[in-house]
Amino acid sequence: MTAVAETGTGRMTREERRVIFASSLGTVFEWYDFYLYGSLAAIISVQFFSGVNPTAGFIFALLAFAAGFAVRPFGAIVFGRLGDLVGRKYTFLVTIVIMGVATFIVGLLPSYATIGVAAPAILILLRLLQGLALGGEYGGAAIYVAEHAPHTKRGSYTAWIQTTATLGLFLSLLVILTCRLSMDKESFESWGWRIPFLLSIVLLGISVWIRLKLNESPLFQKMKDEGTLSKAPLTESFGQWKNLKIVLIALIGLTAGQAVVWYTGQFYALFFLTQVLKVEGQTANILIGVALLLGVPFFVVFGALSDRIGRKPIIMAGCLLAALTYFPLFAALTHFANPALEQAQRISPVVVVADAGECSFQFNPVGTAAFTTSCDVAKSALARRGIPYSNRRAATGETAYVEIGASRVTSFDATDDIDGAARRGFDAMLAEALVQADYPDAADPDAINTPMVVLVLFVLVLYVTMVYGPIAAMLVELFPTRIRYTSLSLPYHIGNGWFGGFLPTVAFAIVAASGDIYSGLWYPVVIAAMTFVIGMIFVPETKDRSIHH
Repeated sequence: MTAVAETGTGRMTREERRVIFASSLGTVFEWYDFYLYGSLAAIISVQFFSGVNPTAGFIFALLAFAAGFAVRPFGAIVFGRLGDLVGRKYTFLVTIVIMGVATFIVGLLPSYATIGVAAPAILILLRLLQGLALGGEYGGAAIYVAEHAPHTKRGSYTAWIQTTATLGLFLSLLVILTCRLSMDKESFESWGWRIPFLLSIVLLGISVWIRLKLNESPLFQKMKDEGTLSKAPLTESFGQWKNLKIVLIALIGLTAGQAVVWYTGQFYALFFLTQVLKVEGQTANILIGVALLLGVPFFVVFGALSDRIGRKPIIMAGCLLAALTYFPLFAALTHFANPALEQAQRISPVVVVADAGECSFQFNPVGTAAFTTSCDVAKSALARRGIPYSNRRAATGETAYVEIGASRVTSFDATDDIDGAARRGFDAMLAEALVQADYPDAADPDAINTPMVVLVLFVLVLYVTMVYGPIAAMLVELFPTRIRYTSLSLPYHIGNGWFGGFLPTVAFAIVAASGDIYSGLWYPVVIAAMTFVIGMIFVPETKDRSIHH
């Protein structure tokens, strides 16, 4: 390391700027690739899962998206070990190539109508490769920057990496929106959706070219020259209690809470706007995009602040604020984005009256269960429409029904509804009763209080920047150099891949079961509160630690 890097004095060197830019650009690109699939899931379900009914097709499309999250911890293990054995530079060069090529192939992949079942099979394989690559990318980028950074500026330098997930999401939304506006709907859904995937090859080329010009991390190179590299990083990281204990503390006391705050502030907020409040998709994307643009600088602000006051106070404050304010903030979103829904709920509350023994918790991660009881039919129909409701117990065996103000709509058992006639009839009666009670089919664009919606979304993003901005530096500082890549990557990707990645699915299942459109927030609130308590007790402050060990 240079004298600047050791002491933290002086201005950022040209090499340090290149390190930050290359690492950040690569991770922006990888997150762009990853988010494209989630944003286009509805179209992808039609293109690759048309062999089943539309509802099942969408479920399978979401499951293929979830598969990328599920394998991220395994990618962390594979590439983390490689990064500690071979080097930081070459490992995250490999991850970006895998991610980029897999994404480009999605843009070329023939549909189900062309090659049959091979299409979804290849798509899922590509999603698994993307997830594995992403599992190795973040740790490499964060460590590479931190190991080049001056001691007193690790928070501010690594915070640039923390902007990449949000910038990747924003870039994917921008490219998709541009493609949508440049052609008619039919063309986009037929072939135009492939353009954002194909464009990724340009980003891949630029990212690889820049990363090839980088040198290996000075700390890793020093250990390699001295012959002190770990020969078994997996065993050292997870087979020795002194290190495994730190991994577990990092997971429960840091990354789990950080992940749910991150996904709630960006993904679940978008889901809530579009699926629950029925804000038109393009409008919702623009609202989220503006909030993201306003919030992105604060990743660097809080990263730099963590160099002064510590990482722990900022991350813990973000978790605590999220746990305390999510319910009022999402209630404010309803008030400002769809006031007609709020008013209808107050004047004509909806109640599902059902035998509790018939009601399932409609969480089906493998897409195999069928929810056909009269209770499940009624609740799923209301959940799809984003209609809040309460529950009242009926007599055992009684067919469920829905009360909407003074109206009553009787549900049905869908077991024998082979042609769907009963469901269509129930849906029509339910829709009519909701119209009579002034429940809106969609949010009225003219009634949306845009400045206030953006303000609420900005606050949600601000919490994201608090928990995410300083966390890369803190994770790097928790682990020794010889096993840093392996040890850091696993808790980060279990937290973000599992605790965070499955948040929208779990939250929606909670909403469908309870009828309260805000009840899904209990998932991030409980996890964030858990991380705050565990983190305050067990997580040490790390900003003054040397990472030269």
